[in-house]
Amino acid sequence: MIKEIKYFIYIATIIIFLFFVGKYYFSETNKKNNYLKTSILDKKILNIEDKLPILESDTDNVVEYVENTLNKNKKKYYFWNLLKND
Repeated sequence: MIKEIKYFIYIATIIIFLFFVGKYYFSETNKKNNYLKTSILDKKILNIEDKLPILESDTDNVVEYVENTLNKNKKKYYFWNLLKND
């Protein structure tokens, strides 16, 4: 009997906790506060973004392409021929 009452109290506590959390989460005041906080953060980000300096690109003509003309007589290897035992 005491065991069942203890389980009932546990389950009732969990259900009441979930009810109040859901009630607060879906309330209009929480939605309004959340929107206000995100809009304030967006304004701060835009202010900081305006103050950031824009750097010029210094990566023009950094990569030099070289043709591989040193070893034109290089032997071509074929994968399946390497596996064969002579």
